[in-house]
Amino acid sequence: MPDNDTAPCCSDGCCSSPAPTDTTTKPADMRDTVREGYAQIARSGQWSSVTAAPTDASCGAGGGCCGPTTLTPDQVAQAVGYAHDELSAIPQGANMGLSCGNPTALASLKPGETLLDLGSGAGFDCFIAGPRVGAAGHVIGVDMTPDMLTKARRGLDAYRRHSGLDNVEFRLGEIENLPAPDASVDVVISNCVLNLSPDKPRVWREIARVLKPAGRVAISDLALLKPLPSDVTQDVEALIGCVAGACLIEQLRADAQAAGLVDIQLVSKPEYIAAMTHWQDPLYKGILDRLPQGASPSDYITSLDIRATRPA
Repeated sequence: MPDNDTAPCCSDGCCSSPAPTDTTTKPADMRDTVREGYAQIARSGQWSSVTAAPTDASCGAGGGCCGPTTLTPDQVAQAVGYAHDELSAIPQGANMGLSCGNPTALASLKPGETLLDLGSGAGFDCFIAGPRVGAAGHVIGVDMTPDMLTKARRGLDAYRRHSGLDNVEFRLGEIENLPAPDASVDVVISNCVLNLSPDKPRVWREIARVLKPAGRVAISDLALLKPLPSDVTQDVEALIGCVAGACLIEQLRADAQAAGLVDIQLVSKPEYIAAMTHWQDPLYKGILDRLPQGASPSDYITSLDIRATRPA
């Protein structure tokens, strides 16, 4: 959505950082790298480094694996604004600790609305949104990773039994080519996923295309306050961890405006990055080690709440 809270779970020397791996490749290659990284997460239920040795079985999902600093997916979700009752109501395994915010709360959902979740993963935000839009509403999750879709669809029976609703579905697709008709959804949400796209302007055009007139955007993502050093942006772990692919805040605003969206509101939430650094998350520890002396990840990276509207 990461982001984010997915960090390499070290198997030889906890908290040692793998050597940077160059991500300066073609967009299709970057997409394949991200897809494989998240397929590994879906299959194992936790981060498994795409460049390091296989993950040690003692490492937990979410956060890092540095002894007492390890965070569970629920701890990560509560830290970014999800309530305990929301987490207890979703199917087991839907929350994989990949959030950097709470777009379902940001969206102020109403009964009867149609919602589209970009990069829906194991269905976490979709299962939370379903009861909010109710029986007359519709929730569509889109993900490009078949392993994630399989995991999300396995949760549908439990969701139906618990909620009494049958209003959530999951579709295979890329967020640059959304499998949804023009002007068909009321709300587009996403949780730490846009930064993973190699063509962010196209994602914003697709968002504008599928929104109904006066439809709205509610997205949580990671963005940059200033450019990162090149050895961070070329690191595969930082790419899949939702950092290396993040863009500058003003570029994000420009892309949304160019897509025709209005009423754009960007609210920085630096406390997320500060918390990940404080918790000594291995990904953020590795980034810190590559920054100039005295600098902090929060000097470069922020969690961002994004709101926008398609003109009526």
